[in-house]
Amino acid sequence: MTKSVDLNADMGESYGPWTMGDDAALLDIVTSANIACGMHAGDWDVMADTMGAAHERGVGIGAHPGFADLHGFGRQRLKMPIESLQNLVRYQVGAAQGMARAVGGAVRHLKLHGALANMASEDERMARACYEAALSVAPDIIIMVLAGTAQQRAATAIGCPIACEIFADRAYNDDATLVDRSQPGAVIHDPEIAGPRMADMVREGAIITGSGKRIETRIDTICLHGDTPTAVKIAAEVRRALEESGLRVSKFDGAPG
Repeated sequence: MTKSVDLNADMGESYGPWTMGDDAALLDIVTSANIACGMHAGDWDVMADTMGAAHERGVGIGAHPGFADLHGFGRQRLKMPIESLQNLVRYQVGAAQGMARAVGGAVRHLKLHGALANMASEDERMARACYEAALSVAPDIIIMVLAGTAQQRAATAIGCPIACEIFADRAYNDDATLVDRSQPGAVIHDPEIAGPRMADMVREGAIITGSGKRIETRIDTICLHGDTPTAVKIAAEVRRALEESGLRVSKFDGAPG
């Protein structure tokens, strides 16, 4: 049977008159869209437009909650009481559900954003709190997790449907977490590097770190960030490299961990 993999992108991150990324172009390449819920980026109009465009193209709609940090684009690490953090997640998932329903679609999955995601990849208790909050609002939602981290362990412990994610444009540490964006080489901008790299990881079923270490893991989806200058070129090259390697690109099914 041909191995398949999903392609996802973070989008819906424009705000009022300020445009972030080329969502329309990405929606012609990806199979899943993680749509900002208005806290770290996006607004109600951007959310509606992006969800409507995703639904029209048959792209899976995902809620992409982050910290309430518009100024820092959700990338500043914030400390919150766990109960408040859970309510922050519920608030955003609920908004996403309502908007998706209004455009004729439905929220299929959840993916944490930015600093919230990075912190949850290190802290299993925090990850579990976020996922349990989301499931309390949307019991059938698929939880997208950063493969090989505390996120995956938390979702597996809960027993919910999951999709294990790797990143096309980010470098990895040897513990499967992402290299901090402040470090040289943390973000990969060259499509000719990103494409073959992803094909290799999916074929091998392993994350390949900056040091060359191979971390065996389940891989269901590849993230293509939409807010970098070469985002669309990277997305197109990753899809081309995968398909040329005999891999099928399709939406993940959300099997339990």
